[in-house]
Amino acid sequence: MNFNGLGMNLGNLARLSNAKTRSITAENVYGEKGRGGMAEVSSTVQPEVEKIGQRWDGPNRCARDLGLTWKVRPCITLPKESTTTLMDVDGPGVIQHIWVTCAEKFYRDLILRIYWDGSDTPSVEAPLGDFFCNGWKTRVNITALPINVNPSGGFNCYFPMPFRKRARITVENRAAEDVGGFFYAVNYALTEVPEDEAYFHAQFRRTNPLPYKEDYVILDGVEGRGHYVGVYMAWQQNAAGWWGEGEIKFFLDGDGEFPTICGTGTEDYFGGAWCFGANYSAPFLGYPLGVSDNRPGNRHGLYRFHVMDPIRFEKDLRVTIQAIGWRSEGRYLPLQDDIASVAYWYQTLPAKPFPPFPSRDDVEVI
Repeated sequence: MNFNGLGMNLGNLARLSNAKTRSITAENVYGEKGRGGMAEVSSTVQPEVEKIGQRWDGPNRCARDLGLTWKVRPCITLPKESTTTLMDVDGPGVIQHIWVTCAEKFYRDLILRIYWDGSDTPSVEAPLGDFFCNGWKTRVNITALPINVNPSGGFNCYFPMPFRKRARITVENRAAEDVGGFFYAVNYALTEVPEDEAYFHAQFRRTNPLPYKEDYVILDGVEGRGHYVGVYMAWQQNAAGWWGEGEIKFFLDGDGEFPTICGTGTEDYFGGAWCFGANYSAPFLGYPLGVSDNRPGNRHGLYRFHVMDPIRFEKDLRVTIQAIGWRSEGRYLPLQDDIASVAYWYQTLPAKPFPPFPSRDDVEVI
């Protein structure tokens, strides 16, 4: 992706551009030029904060001796059982980097949503932890190219996200308590977006347990033109033994019973081999969470990013993966595991609305 010299590789780094760089944080909620760090140690809400609808937590006692410009509002509080807007700006432009951090116990309770060009339905909808390859409310470091998670819980996303008319990001807090100390930064550029740039999408799914002899559905109902760029999976094995014999399948552009692309095994698709045997986190694929003792209840985390090998579709896309283990006499065992995923892809708009998002109980980690 180029965006007038805004490349994702070092080869474009020296190119000049007419793009205008902006950054949204709690210190500048609209990313406006020359308006960062303007919060005062006051009980009076800042007008921009009131306009975007965020909670004003009152005077920051940490800055009481220093005042204006001295880290007066570095973070926000997400009120319980409510939705907070993080970004709402007009385009054209492209989001280049998103950074957030919060306590691990809220990874499944905070739902990230992103809306493009005034749409009422989100193009990104996922629990915060799973979106950043941290399912199970357990922090693990990720050193992938599009997503980094660093000590001690710094979530970073580098997927470029172009928009033409408007970009809006919200976080819903479904917990029964306020989430304080929520830090975030959205770095973006105001720039023209070429006609052949598609819109970023991400969708969460969970099936618990997977019905016997059914494939797990990573993605379905995608209509339009685009390309699939990856998946994160949070996988709990519910049977003893090796759990990763299943094949991933990509049904492209009207495929019926049989897919165009069929993998060779779960660990193979995620870049490993022979039952993993160790954890790893690489630029495009990883198995950062899990153990190899094959006990029921083990929880695993896996990711695969198709940055160098996107899977293109012209009309529609469906992605599934089998859950297969071993039973007696060298026979395959269809598993009934607890599986969740976040699929990442780009496509044209308008996009088909996502299925209803599961309830808090349906995504809970127990």
